[in-house]
Amino acid sequence: MNSNTSNADTSNSETMTPWSRDQMAQRCAQDITDGSYVNLGIGMPEKVAQYVPKGREVIYHTENGLLGMGPEPTPEEYDPDLINAGKKAVTAVAGAAFFHHADSFSMIRGKHIDVCILGAMQVSKDGDLANWSTGAPDAIPAVGGAMDLVAGVKIIYIITQHTTKTGEPKIVDKCTYPLTGQAVVNRIYTDLAVIDVTNEGLALTELAPGVTFDYVQERTAAPLIDYTK
Repeated sequence: MNSNTSNADTSNSETMTPWSRDQMAQRCAQDITDGSYVNLGIGMPEKVAQYVPKGREVIYHTENGLLGMGPEPTPEEYDPDLINAGKKAVTAVAGAAFFHHADSFSMIRGKHIDVCILGAMQVSKDGDLANWSTGAPDAIPAVGGAMDLVAGVKIIYIITQHTTKTGEPKIVDKCTYPLTGQAVVNRIYTDLAVIDVTNEGLALTELAPGVTFDYVQERTAAPLIDYTK
């Protein structure tokens, strides 16, 4: 990086306001259409349920066998037998249905779920997703239902920080970690931008306040197309 680029970076960082995790979840929630059946991954994706715009009906699915998952329970509502796939306590909305684990995966594999929102370790320019293992000898694999979800759900949204804690890009030319699925991601929401995976490449469609296209491109290990102009 040359000195001019470095100075520009410093100047820009003083005015930019990357999105917080809650703001990323809120931005993603805006794109879920009314009446959608939605599966939320563990962690940041779970926050999306808090921000679905008022008036939209979204039915949440969890792969351990519940359609019609509600919010976290109050102490009075807590039922130790009612949990989501991440073993977190949940509630069930009126009209919810319980079913066998195998039936739940039949819904996923049969393309009956409209949207799935997941986290990521890496996303490639072609929409390949790696989100379950680094491949390191001491890594603890945690694939869960992710491979089934990316193969069977109609739309895959990813919520992730734009870079790792050490500043390495998470959006890359080619994934170096074991893949969850090939060419499965439709849209990426990061703390810096919203990026669509298209046939022409990665299209940057929206920027966080004060963030520039060049700033995002420098932190992305794949070419971006500027659709913000």
